[in-house]
This record gives sequence, C-alpha cells and structure tokens, in this order.
Amino acid sequence: MNPVPAEVWRQIEPSRPKGDELVGRQALPDITPRLLAAIDASGHHHLLVALDPIEGAFRDVSSRGLTVETDELVLPGYEHARYIKLKCHDAAAHVMFDLIGGEIAERLRADAAPADAVSAVLARWRRFWSQQSMQLLTREEQAGLFAELWFLTYWLIPAVGGLEALRRWRGTHGARHDFEHPGLSIEIKGTSSTRGRTFRVNGIQQLDPPESGRLMFFGVRLREEAGASNTLPLLVQVSRRLAAEHADAEGMLETALIAAGYVEAHREEYEKTRWRVVEALLFDVRADFPKITPGTFISGVPAGVEGVDYVINLDTFDHLVIAREPAEAAILFGT
Repeated sequence: MNPVPAEVWRQIEPSRPKGDELVGRQALPDITPRLLAAIDASGHHHLLVALDPIEGAFRDVSSRGLTVETDELVLPGYEHARYIKLKCHDAAAHVMFDLIGGEIAERLRADAAPADAVSAVLARWRRFWSQQSMQLLTREEQAGLFAELWFLTYWLIPAVGGLEALRRWRGTHGARHDFEHPGLSIEIKGTSSTRGRTFRVNGIQQLDPPESGRLMFFGVRLREEAGASNTLPLLVQVSRRLAAEHADAEGMLETALIAAGYVEAHREEYEKTRWRVVEALLFDVRADFPKITPGTFISGVPAGVEGVDYVINLDTFDHLVIAREPAEAAILFGT
C-alpha cells in the first residue's frame, strides 16, 4: 500500500490559502486521479474524493479526530466539483491520515464507489484512530516493541530487505508469533530486568512451534541509563528510514506501529527513557528450551484455566544460542 507521500504536502504548503479556501493537488496520480490532497489556511490536511454528479454523498461523525462530509468546492486549477472531504484535526495523526489516503486510492483504482471506498477504509481504521487517546505503553510494552524493532532493523532487514522483513512482522496483527515465514517463526522478547535473561511469556501458544517448521527465540536485554544512545522513538526513526526505500514497506511499518500501540503523540514521553542494549541473542527453541505449551498438559489444559503467563530464565542456556550477531543469523532467515 502506498501512503500519500510527505512530498505532496510539502509541495502544497507554500500555497497555503486564506479564509475558507483549500489548495491541493493529486495525492497519488499513479493510482487514481480522483483523490486530492489539500491544505486549508490553518494548515490542516484534507483528503478530497471527487464525485460524479450521480454519485451519492457521504458523511461520517463516528471517527474521532476526523471530519468527513460532502461539499462543493472550487480549488485553484480544478473545476467546480463535489467532493467527499476528510479533514484531519491532529497533526500527530498525519502518518495515519496518509495511510488512510493510500487505502482509499487503492479502492478507487479497483472501481469502488467513492462513498463505499471511504466508508470501508474508515471502518477498518477506526480502531487504530481511536488509539490517539490511548495511554502510554507500559515500560514492559516499550521494551517489547523496542526488541521487535531492534530485530527488524538490525537483524532481519539487512538479511532479506525491508519489504520482505515487514511482510514477516505478523505479531502486531494477531499472529501467534512475532515474525512468521514458511518454515520459520521467531518470537521476540525484551527485558529490562536486572536479574539476567528473564523474559515474560504470555500464554501457552507463544513458544509452541509452528505446525511445520522451526521456532526461534530472540531475546534483548536492556538497561535504562541516562547516558545511553538508544530510545524507542529513535529506533522507530531508523526503521522508518529503511522502510522508506519501498512505498509498500513504509505503509506496512506504519500500520504495524499503530497496531502495536505506538503513536507519535507520546513521542516526547518515550524519549525520556534511554536504553543500552546489553545483549541480543537468537536461541533455538528445542525440546530442552524452557517453556509451557499445550503439549505440557497430558490431558489438556485444566478445566477453568483461561490464561497462563510465566517467566523464563535463559542464563544457563548458552548451548541453545545460535547467533550473537546479525551476520551469524542471516543465512537462517532465508530470502
């Protein structure tokens, strides 16, 4: 999926209008001519979907942070026309807004009616959009996301490329393991514990191998230090730079970040926590790897038990370490 490029907004900005007018240009002309990106006098970003005279209007009042209505507009360089107008009220949500624009464009290219295209995309994004008001990620959640991004950025992307690496990042979308590929799944954990390689496992499925293939475990030990060079927002920035080499990868990364609960509105707060990476190790999840799985229970999970969370300690499991550096693991990840 191609989001609306940041360059489009930069090209419009110098022509910011006065009063109630809008100025704009085609948002994704290689996909559809019907979607415009526009800016108003206050700098708010708008997406405009051109309507034919016989096409129905559309209005949405249930998407927080967005105004969606049908309006008749005259933009410089364009004829008078009716548009479905989406207005983004929060600059911190511009990344999501651009992704929404990309999805609308794709549906228009597939000949969806404009109202249907906008309605379907908003319905899909409404849950993510509502996360703009979500609380900060907990310290444990921050460490977990940091570990996933560390693996993505410094281990997987150099081995298989940005687009393929983002295709494999499935945990944020509800998959059983964080990274999945035919024949190989990888579960990622981060810890800031001072007790060594201790990691919390959520449920009995996380360390259960895939139906066909191999399971690995990537553990990152973090130490919070005021003089450390790493922060979660900085790692997000590095991953974005790598993903920007491919438009589809860029959109996939932003979708995954949002699904993981990371929103730019909390960037300054996350920057206050600086992490030193003590070690990052890739383990082989073999029979002697410490774990609780469905097979642990001979007669099945006991009746009435709805969840099992537990902590593993890998301090004495060096014999299961298969890579201590990215270069040692590249051949394992395939292409």
